[in-house]
Amino acid sequence: MTEFRSRRTIFGVRRRPGKASQGILSLGGLTFRCSLGKGGISALKREGDGATPLADLRVLGGYFRTDGCVRRRDRLGLTPIGPDLGWCDAPGDRNYNRPVPLPYPASHERMRRQDHLYDICIVLDWNIRPRRRSRGSAIFLHLARPGYLPTEGCIALSPRDMRRILPLLSTDTVFRVMR
Repeated sequence: MTEFRSRRTIFGVRRRPGKASQGILSLGGLTFRCSLGKGGISALKREGDGATPLADLRVLGGYFRTDGCVRRRDRLGLTPIGPDLGWCDAPGDRNYNRPVPLPYPASHERMRRQDHLYDICIVLDWNIRPRRRSRGSAIFLHLARPGYLPTEGCIALSPRDMRRILPLLSTDTVFRVMR
């Protein structure tokens, strides 16, 4: 009898004790400091609440900025971020929680950011299929602000730590966000 072994890589993500908007990301013996949403971790994620969803978040793919500070080595086949790439965050729009071309008439995020947080941006499968209005959008793994300031609900790593884990990521990778 042949035993089935999953190739799934599971990173654990937990709140840092005493810091609701900071976390610890771990895989085996590796641990990394990370930023979480300003609303902490929530099982009832809503658009605009600033919370990181309590969920298993599978890696779907991602984007990189060709003029960014992080050299990329990845297995994901990341897509370059052009100046006309956005992500719709308008719950009533037909393209809610999807990439959109800019300019775009509904509310959206610009993926090519001045603060370089999305120089490497990994799309996580929160509220993608099926998409539910107002359940949250644009939940990514991206670069952290200095001092690990809170995100709007994403998980964020330092550029150094992103360089370390990027080669480990694939579409079989899951970020398990726990309390």
